[in-house]
Amino acid sequence: MPGSIASDLPTGPVPAPVPLSRRRLAWEVGIVLAITVGQSAVYSILSFLRSVLRALEENQGLGQQQTQLNPSRDDIAFWDALYQLLSIFFSLALVAMVVYLLWEPGGNALRRIGLDFRRFGGDLGRGMLLLAVIGVPGLALYAVGRMLDITLQVNAAPLAAAWWTVPLLVLAAVRAALVEEVIFLGYLFDRLRRFGWGDWTIILSTAGLRAAYHAYQGIGSIVGNFAMGVVFGWCYRRWGRVMPLVIAHTLLDVFAFVGYPLAVALWPDVFGPVPAPTITPGPSPTPSPTA
Repeated sequence: MPGSIASDLPTGPVPAPVPLSRRRLAWEVGIVLAITVGQSAVYSILSFLRSVLRALEENQGLGQQQTQLNPSRDDIAFWDALYQLLSIFFSLALVAMVVYLLWEPGGNALRRIGLDFRRFGGDLGRGMLLLAVIGVPGLALYAVGRMLDITLQVNAAPLAAAWWTVPLLVLAAVRAALVEEVIFLGYLFDRLRRFGWGDWTIILSTAGLRAAYHAYQGIGSIVGNFAMGVVFGWCYRRWGRVMPLVIAHTLLDVFAFVGYPLAVALWPDVFGPVPAPTITPGPSPTPSPTA
């Protein structure tokens, strides 16, 4: 039919996708980092430096300051919950953008990075194993850092108690896991390999970026998250799947967020309020801090 949409469409085989040039890849990676974890890492480092300078000026340790992971956005509970949900939604939109960039004609980006439910049983088992391997040493490192006065008190769940508090904290944990593991592992491993980087160079680089992303929490968190990045990077290289790492990270944060009040009650000297605390902002100026 003349003039119809169908007659205007090209015929024949679909042309093969043009490989991304090195320059275009560099711009893409730079832009993605600038609006996601790279931006937060810059603010996190600045926040850490500010905490160090404040500690020197006041002649006190970093442990006399505190920071928040899920700060309230409004004094009114309804608006606070709404802002929290919107923050989670827009953070996940950035994850969706990264997955979209990984998508190629004839392929499935989610399957390529292993973010699917095809092997959920095995992924869950591996995630639980990583929870034990990372969680217990991580908690011990935080406690040691607090005792040495080199780690800020991390208030993991300052949201006001309400029926929706726990669901919001669980969603925040899922958000943190997806943002970090999809970008640090699924996206950056793919893109940096195309630059010709070796696996261990990528593992150490992404671990360093992960450490910078959490630097605002203090020295203990920098060391702990670098170690976590190395372990997670090695696991991703070996398994080729992001899902077990997302599960492990989600469980770690759920225990941290939801279990925080219990930890304060049991070990107030380590997790409880510090005297005259100075609040240090999270790693990003936007309402989307993650653990």
